[in-house]
Amino acid sequence: MIIDRFLKYVSFDTTSDPNSGKHPSTDKQFDLLDELEKDMKEIGLTNIKKDDKCYIYGILKANDNRKKSVGFISHIDTSCDACGKNIKPNIINNYDGSDILLNPNLKMKVEEFPILSSFKGRTLITTDGTTLLGGDDKAGVAEILEAVDYINKKGIPHGDIYVGFTPDEEIGEGTLFFDLAYFKPDYCYTVDGGIEGEITYENFNAASALVTINGFNIHPGHAKGHMKNSITIANEFDSLLPKFKRPEYTENYEGFNHLNNIEGNVEKTKMHYIIRNHDKTLFEKQKQEFINARNIINNKYGENTCVIEIKDSYYNMYDILKNKKDIIELAISSIKEAGLTPSITPIRGGTDGATLTYKGLPCPNLGTSDFNCHGKYEFVTVEGMNKVIEIIINIVKKA
Repeated sequence: MIIDRFLKYVSFDTTSDPNSGKHPSTDKQFDLLDELEKDMKEIGLTNIKKDDKCYIYGILKANDNRKKSVGFISHIDTSCDACGKNIKPNIINNYDGSDILLNPNLKMKVEEFPILSSFKGRTLITTDGTTLLGGDDKAGVAEILEAVDYINKKGIPHGDIYVGFTPDEEIGEGTLFFDLAYFKPDYCYTVDGGIEGEITYENFNAASALVTINGFNIHPGHAKGHMKNSITIANEFDSLLPKFKRPEYTENYEGFNHLNNIEGNVEKTKMHYIIRNHDKTLFEKQKQEFINARNIINNKYGENTCVIEIKDSYYNMYDILKNKKDIIELAISSIKEAGLTPSITPIRGGTDGATLTYKGLPCPNLGTSDFNCHGKYEFVTVEGMNKVIEIIINIVKKA
């Protein structure tokens, strides 16, 4: 059952760490990988490959050579934005559509999360309000393996079915060591986040920006004309960026600059930003706004007061997938056959599929029925996860 498999996988702490400098970023991701290796063998996958970078792959060999091969990919790590340790899921049967008490001190309110009202009567799995849930992306992992298990047990005609699980997607490193020499399906999909029936093939162009403000410290009693407080200059830098390009003011295709972390003292302050836009021209303009703000600060306070490192992370897969309509149509027809209306929306984020698409493996994303990811209000619906399993099975049948 999907519930049992999902609950087993979220019991593993697989939080990734953007500052570790290692690959994988955390060794504890191997604990889940070892469990997945056993499960993959149990459901009939062969040619299993597990490497020292925390990737694992397997193939359910074709029983009908007339069929196309299909690949499915999910990531095993969880975001460091919230605690991923000692997760205690709550199962709510026949949800009544009202506010959900996660614990005595925290309530998930329908007013704040109106999508809850559409899940009345479903079985929900929530957090206990102290951690994230891990449905991003252990829902995808569980759904892929449940679908493959069903296909194998029922003897459904299929071509080769490739399965791949990656580490460190949450820190933008999920495809660094992905083995494209091994993983060669005719069609491929990531299964990662979003409502069941969602098919996404547009994502942000993404970059990270490290802004370092170099100040000058001196005793505050003798500071006049000498001190340069890097903290206040950092605030000034941030004020030079467009206010309404922050995440809290944007939606749909609107890009944003997100100050994700700031730390420092009078002498030195570092700010970590992420830069996002679906439109490549506007994306480049946003990066230039950082350069312009740096120049203003340095003209005012002196050369090298502000130092910026901007690194591109991934690009909008639509630029390639717009010419690969067969992959999209296969998913859309499979979603419809599952009795759902396809939801075609741009991802306000990115997936491993974006980078893989640019590496030569076109790879749109299927929704998993996971909501409010990266935080204590995360939840999944069991009925939604079962629909995703059905969609995966339909894709394999139709390939």
